[in-house]
Amino acid sequence: MFDFVRNNTRIVLGALLLLIIPSFVFFGVEGYTQFRDGSNASVATVDGRSITRAEWERAHQRAVDRLRRENPETAANVDSDKARQETLDGLVRERVLEAAARSMHLAPSDDRLRRLFASDPQFTGLRNPDGSVNRELLAMQGMSSEMFAAQLRGDLAAQQVLVGVARTAIATPAIADATLNPLLQRREVQVQRFAPAEFRAQVNPSDADVEAHYNTRQAQFRAPEQAQIDYVMLDLAALAARQTVGEEELRKFYTDNPARFGTPEERRASHVLIKADSGASAADKAKAKARAEELLAEARKNPARFAEIARKNSQDEGSATQGGDLDFFGRGAMVPAFENAAFKLKPGEISEVFETDFGYHFLTVTAVRGGQSKPFDSVKPEIEIEVRQQLARAEWAKLSQEFTDLVYEQSDSLQPAIDKLKLTKQSATVLRTPAPGTTGPLASAKLLDAVFSNESIEGKRNTDAVETGPNQLVAARIVSHSPARVRPLAEVKDAVRESLVVERSTALARQAGEARVQALRKTPSEALPGPTAMLSRVATQGAPASVIDAVMGADARTLPAVVGVDLKGAGYLVLRITQVLPRDPAAGSDDELRQRYAQAWGSAEADAYTSSLRTRFKAQIEAGARMQTESTNPPAR
Repeated sequence: MFDFVRNNTRIVLGALLLLIIPSFVFFGVEGYTQFRDGSNASVATVDGRSITRAEWERAHQRAVDRLRRENPETAANVDSDKARQETLDGLVRERVLEAAARSMHLAPSDDRLRRLFASDPQFTGLRNPDGSVNRELLAMQGMSSEMFAAQLRGDLAAQQVLVGVARTAIATPAIADATLNPLLQRREVQVQRFAPAEFRAQVNPSDADVEAHYNTRQAQFRAPEQAQIDYVMLDLAALAARQTVGEEELRKFYTDNPARFGTPEERRASHVLIKADSGASAADKAKAKARAEELLAEARKNPARFAEIARKNSQDEGSATQGGDLDFFGRGAMVPAFENAAFKLKPGEISEVFETDFGYHFLTVTAVRGGQSKPFDSVKPEIEIEVRQQLARAEWAKLSQEFTDLVYEQSDSLQPAIDKLKLTKQSATVLRTPAPGTTGPLASAKLLDAVFSNESIEGKRNTDAVETGPNQLVAARIVSHSPARVRPLAEVKDAVRESLVVERSTALARQAGEARVQALRKTPSEALPGPTAMLSRVATQGAPASVIDAVMGADARTLPAVVGVDLKGAGYLVLRITQVLPRDPAAGSDDELRQRYAQAWGSAEADAYTSSLRTRFKAQIEAGARMQTESTNPPAR
């Protein structure tokens, strides 16, 4: 067989080409990639358009990165199956609203996007001092300015789909009060607690009891699988900290970026507009321009009358009533022709007539603010941080690849990476899942999956370089590994005895509490010896939700009313409701509460409307959709 292949190479190659080329024509090059990695497999469809696995993974990674930046303590839970499913549900909801926006032709104009970006406080961190978008910050989030504009346009269109529903909910005072009064009323309660500690003396288990308890609850006394690891981390923050930056370099950055270290200049202007749409006839445009020139001459003759002229003649309904005043605005907030005219003038000067898509304008600048630069010494620390970060980012690509190669190619030790890249070895004891409260790289499910892989445990190899955060790579190596095991009774006998004592004393507390409830219901006039509390859903006094629900849900038509609440391991609570008072003033004024009720009702209607849109646009999540992780298909060594 092999002789035939060697002797007939051209024939074999021809046969292979005949097999391969048609399949490329039919599927395309991307088809081979799809079959290989499944990244373009559809996980959901909306309006006939697929959501691919790769889009789902990217959306989830963005959500993970955002949550880790905002609250690192949540890092242990953001990669759960539930969190991934929530990401997919959110992605489907976005696509449904996008489909509805397309159907309703709600795409906002470029001018509206510019005004929104320039004026909305939520975008302050993304604006440069001159009002333009900070491309570097967008790049750190994996976005270009075009991608950001498209996302902003989509978000605004989606908001318009729901705003008419969410903001038009009708909630009359009578309807709102009928809901709010029982929800927020206060109840005076007498409390008696039956704590397990009070019954411990009655519990004296025998050795046989302890052994029986151990035999039925062995899982409770298992030692979890754990590993003692060494690990090294390469991250952008550490690279930035070790950069050397000279005074001359800092001063050059200051000189090269004047807009970064000053207050952006803003102008306040008033204008007069004579409308002439871009599609108007030449005659109509000439007539509008002539009228604008006439009014300009009048304004220049007596500049003090500019506001009066604008009020009487300007066809910009939004500003005419204000004498043409547009308040302060920075660069990028107005269309180019308007901006050019405004930023050329000194305060008090009046421009020539100029044309925009809205018609013919002339304007006067009434005030200027900003534009001053901060002294170098006051911004030097800020510049040093920025320059260090720039140098680190320039170095990151090279070093991250080098780090990845070193821990992979010399997989029997982390020392080569430590020596060459000047890293610090760290040690820790880890479980398969992050311990509660864990932060940083040890909270990464990806890293722990790699640590507890067969290759790491049995092969005694380094893990691959794992991305545990933005611009952060970690590789680990197991020093010692302890599999999960059931600890023998002799090792945990004291803990087993304590568990049994707690269980039995808790049961005795519950029995005593339930008996007390029954007795009080027979003699409701008998008061409780414990303290009295005033409880409501607003003022819970630290009571758990189960207690508040029991008190507020009790039938209080006949008082006193008695309820009992099992606090599980914390005992049993007997509650005697003696008085019902109007709703808690701490909840807010009548107007505030009614407004919040209307908002909640509007939100519920918006959710119902979104659900109907899902049906209309045939939103469907594929059965068995599961997100792949990097650990699913590890590279062969």
